[in-house]
Amino acid sequence: MAEAGTIILNTRFLPSLHSLHKTHRKVSYSQPFLHKRHPAIQCSISTSSDTKAAAKVSETVPWGCDIDSVENAEALQKWLSDSGLPPQKMAIQKVEVGERGLVALKNIRKGEMLLFVPPSLVIDADSEWSCPEAGEVLKQYSVPDWPLLATYLISEASFEKSSRWSNYISALPRQPYSLLYWTRAELDTYLEASRIRERAIERITNVTGTYNDLRLRIFSKHPHLFPEEVFNMESFKWSFGILFSRLVRLPSMDGRVALVPWADMLNHSCEVETFLDYDKSSKGVVFTTDRPYQPGEQVFISYGRKSNGELLLSYGFVPREGTNPSDSVELSLSLKKSDKCYREKLEALKKHGLSASQCYPLQVTGWPLELMAYAYLAVSPPSMSRQFEEMAAAASNKTTTNKNIAYPDIEEQALQFILDSCESSISKYTKFLQASGSMDLDVTSPKQLNRRLFLKQLAVDLCSSESRILFRAQYVLRRRLRDIRSGELRGLKIFSGFRNFFG
Repeated sequence: MAEAGTIILNTRFLPSLHSLHKTHRKVSYSQPFLHKRHPAIQCSISTSSDTKAAAKVSETVPWGCDIDSVENAEALQKWLSDSGLPPQKMAIQKVEVGERGLVALKNIRKGEMLLFVPPSLVIDADSEWSCPEAGEVLKQYSVPDWPLLATYLISEASFEKSSRWSNYISALPRQPYSLLYWTRAELDTYLEASRIRERAIERITNVTGTYNDLRLRIFSKHPHLFPEEVFNMESFKWSFGILFSRLVRLPSMDGRVALVPWADMLNHSCEVETFLDYDKSSKGVVFTTDRPYQPGEQVFISYGRKSNGELLLSYGFVPREGTNPSDSVELSLSLKKSDKCYREKLEALKKHGLSASQCYPLQVTGWPLELMAYAYLAVSPPSMSRQFEEMAAAASNKTTTNKNIAYPDIEEQALQFILDSCESSISKYTKFLQASGSMDLDVTSPKQLNRRLFLKQLAVDLCSSESRILFRAQYVLRRRLRDIRSGELRGLKIFSGFRNFFG
């Protein structure tokens, strides 16, 4: 789901509770789940041994639906209409791109405002709980919005039909398309060449840490409100997967983060730039089309200017190679510990919030000025120690200092330094892509085989798009270095000619 301005994707948006004492393709694969029913949470305080008895924790959540379920989506549409959603020019249907999405019922003009989801149908940190006591406990602990909403979703899901949001939760995917559901072995196998692997591990670690904080500080002290058979790691993996893929930030509502039922059925296209926001005049969440749609066409919004890796990280899909103008790949640069000025350079970097190893985004169209500044610092000799501070400042995106610095005397070395890093990354991608054709999936179950085949294809698609950017950067760097070196060679020939002439 898209947010206006900035998509909530990066793990820095996932608060920790330590402060309490802090045009795309979706998968066709759907893992089976056990549909076990459990008793709803009771909101009365009890000290009986029965309430303290922990039931066996299921490995899957018992709510939600298959990702392509139109039946549940139609029930959602009816409930929303009965609850105040105005008549729509779109309907939920099965689609080629995204399995289900919003399809135009009538002609839609470019520049037309659509949706108008009222605030009463939006889920945010102030939404009313079916179990008010549970909500009060979390607010007493000043739980941040992200874990608060994750807990809220699970709590409401556990009330089943008794929850106001039962139709919405029933239409949510039982297993969101998220890297949270990849095992560590799968991440290591399929994403070994991509920096997204580290981002995924960090995100999984943050989600696990946040759940453990909630469990230790709150849930274990209020087991009658937060029984472990309901509020467990598996259910939090589900709820955070929903938040990462559907939560939006609404600038016109003071930056409030929210889930917007109906609107989150819209799929992403790299070819559109429209996004969701709250419209004060109509008092609803809307978006404005940036192209016309004919009846039967799927209507798209943008999930933000994100790389293919970021889209995979939160949404579980990779756009077709070459279709995402915002695609990028992270290139890692590192100081050499053998550098005589290693300590001085590292101190300069730390002063500006940087480390000995930094990642910068490469795009087909080029790379940031900060990357070049870091490269200058990495190759600069001791005689340039007075410029270390300026280079480090320019290498940080947290400073407003001049980024467009140039040191002609070491430009060749800096470009070669970037090229070496680029080619080192290319070798990893090439190795993975060459091995992917003969990769042993090591499964016996047909369903597991389908899953592994799909994950491998996602990884191949991602690595192909990222290696394409690296190869483009390699070509540009080699050409620039060739020009520099041929210019030096011409200069040497001219100098040699003058020396012979005057000799």
